[in-house]
Amino acid sequence: MFEIGLIINPVAGIGGRVGLKGSDGAAVKKEAFARGAVCESNRRTGDALEVLLPWREQIRFLTVKGEMGAETVARLGFSCEVIHEYTGESTPEDTVTAARRLQDRGVDLLLFAGGDGTARNVFDAIGDEFPVLGIPAGTKIHSGVYAVTPQAAGGVVARLLDNKAVGLMAASVMDIDEDAFRQGIVKARRYGEMLVPDIEELVQAVKSGGGDVDAAALTDIAEFVAESVAQGGTWLIGSGSTCAEVMNVLGLENTLLGVDVLVDGAVAKADAAEQDLLAAIDQSETPVRAVVTVIGGQGHIFGRGNQQFSPAVLKRLGKENIWVIATPGKLRALAGRPLLVDTGDVGLDRSLAGSVQVVVGYERFALYRVGLPGNMPDEHPDG
Repeated sequence: MFEIGLIINPVAGIGGRVGLKGSDGAAVKKEAFARGAVCESNRRTGDALEVLLPWREQIRFLTVKGEMGAETVARLGFSCEVIHEYTGESTPEDTVTAARRLQDRGVDLLLFAGGDGTARNVFDAIGDEFPVLGIPAGTKIHSGVYAVTPQAAGGVVARLLDNKAVGLMAASVMDIDEDAFRQGIVKARRYGEMLVPDIEELVQAVKSGGGDVDAAALTDIAEFVAESVAQGGTWLIGSGSTCAEVMNVLGLENTLLGVDVLVDGAVAKADAAEQDLLAAIDQSETPVRAVVTVIGGQGHIFGRGNQQFSPAVLKRLGKENIWVIATPGKLRALAGRPLLVDTGDVGLDRSLAGSVQVVVGYERFALYRVGLPGNMPDEHPDG
């Protein structure tokens, strides 16, 4: 039997769609639920494990009781042993305790679902000498220890089950100050490294900053997009410094790490949540357009820090109304890797895949591929 350790942070990512930019701390969790947040990490873990159903008889999960793992494993019919129990709500200490027990049991691989905070907890428990892989479920996922999508995490395990050679590499564990993050300030810190499978197309890179951004190209992009925005209509301006430059050219206050709704060239809603975006789309008499940029080094355009662009929002927008902007340098830094989407809706991700025109200057475009990672194995064990 292939033994897999599994730890799920059940509240990971609850702050994303409701505009809270994280889920660390009891007060933030309470506010997120008050705004109507829904826990997604168990569903996303299920998406990863469903890839492994053809190998179900070959896998045994060692996990935590209830919503920290056992419920999802049991629902899918995998063999399961509970190695840690807790009372009341789960805590980061439960993650640390479970990770240490899984390391002591010598599982073949430790899977954990969450964001950067969860990765820190696992790192605190087991350090840098035990193989792990994160299932992306958080709002902040700067660390390089996560698969690019939940399905990709399942694909990594499937390769191991197919007896294919998979190397290991050291990847950085990052986290940021959430309080500063909510003020539009990114204070990222590298906490250490963990060992993850070395499969470039399935495991994401550490998010890179924009220090080497081509300033002239950035200005050209912003001026081109700003001219279109100034002509009127409803626009949803995404997060990141490239989108922030559009707002700067327009002379508008910007939510650097959120989504702003513009109507006829003015800010109608700053730091909007999912429901605000849906309302803006419903109230507009003309097609609504969204402007988003590329996460440096990783290539994601949806699913990393902009969960306000939920599947419901993107379906109402339509692919044709999504503007992707990025400097040529940012695209070159991907070294041929595709742009990525991880919306939580596999069907939607597939519909967004294909070629997209990226605005790379003033009236300049690059045709670039939005890809689906090779997240499904080539062969099943039954041939």
